[in-house]
Amino acid sequence: MELFGYFRSTSSYRVRIALALKGLDCQALPVNLLKGEQRQAGYLAINPQGRVPALRLDDGQLLLQSPAIIEYLEEVCPRPPLLPAVAESRAKVRAVAALIACDIHPLHNVSVLNQLRLLGHDEVQVNQWIAHWISQGLAAVEHLIGDDGFCFGTEPGLADVYLVPQLYAAERFAVDLEGYPRIRRVGALAAVHPAFMQAHPARQADALPQ
Repeated sequence: MELFGYFRSTSSYRVRIALALKGLDCQALPVNLLKGEQRQAGYLAINPQGRVPALRLDDGQLLLQSPAIIEYLEEVCPRPPLLPAVAESRAKVRAVAALIACDIHPLHNVSVLNQLRLLGHDEVQVNQWIAHWISQGLAAVEHLIGDDGFCFGTEPGLADVYLVPQLYAAERFAVDLEGYPRIRRVGALAAVHPAFMQAHPARQADALPQ
């Protein structure tokens, strides 16, 4: 398999975590978003939306959108599972993942931030926008996850796959995380877990000097 992504992309990061948790080998094919490579004809032929990630399977088929890619990985490689066995528990885990993927991450996506700038908002206002939406979303996540271990138990699962990249983004945007002890606990566990360490942006070949 080949993963088209960008080291700091939240959605690429979550797919890398899922691959690592499943123990699946995948060749990384960097798409430099800062250089606009996602808008070049070669990549648009892969993903007409011009976004990352995209996963090319061994038979050449292309999968787009991180939720669909992660669901595919869960279906074809069910061990170790990212979702619990009980239907109601699966729904709770998926709710946290969706909250992050649908309600937090899109609002600080680079395309949204650039549109705010085009509309005349300065960097102070853009940063206030970022902090507002990340903080509001993480406050909800804080109430939804458990008191021990990862988000929903002793082993990482789908909610952690989504939360850890969002936590990385929050730290990058200097969002205050003091009020989220459960989330910070998950972050600390992920920081020493081999799969999360392997997937971390700093460990990617295309990582830019910080």
